[in-house]
Amino acid sequence: MQHTAYYSPIGSSDLESDPIFNVVIAYEDFETGKQAKETYDFLVNNLRQECRFENQMWKFDVLGIPKLRDMAAKDALVADIIIISCHGTHDLSADVKAWMNAWVQGQSNAIALVALFGDASDDRENKANRDYLAGIARCAGMEFFAQPNDLAVKTLRRIYYIGPSG
Repeated sequence: MQHTAYYSPIGSSDLESDPIFNVVIAYEDFETGKQAKETYDFLVNNLRQECRFENQMWKFDVLGIPKLRDMAAKDALVADIIIISCHGTHDLSADVKAWMNAWVQGQSNAIALVALFGDASDDRENKANRDYLAGIARCAGMEFFAQPNDLAVKTLRRIYYIGPSG
């Protein structure tokens, strides 16, 4: 007796054919925003065959406005990757930390927190920021990567293969 198993093919409507990969970027100023956007663009250019990308960019200054900080926290809650881009030469502001605490407490779905330090080539200059951000990532249950921009793009390529939640 021969048994034949039949598996119906999964239709295109059963699987999302164009998943969305959400990236939230918080940046200190124009220079660090440009650095983060270049990293994001690298991701898009190298991985656009795999999914569709969306991003939201938030300047540190606007995180001082409670309603905008709440909006930025909501964006971070649905992000796949959160990128923090700063010079790394001074501590993060209380407003930026309040924004991060909001999405950590809201249980962000992000798989990684990436820190880009533009000016800080010496680890001692940004150790406090790295330690703080590593703690945030640990509390949120996500991967943490902190590198100068030229290495971060390689890290982001690796992060993508963990998988988008979209």
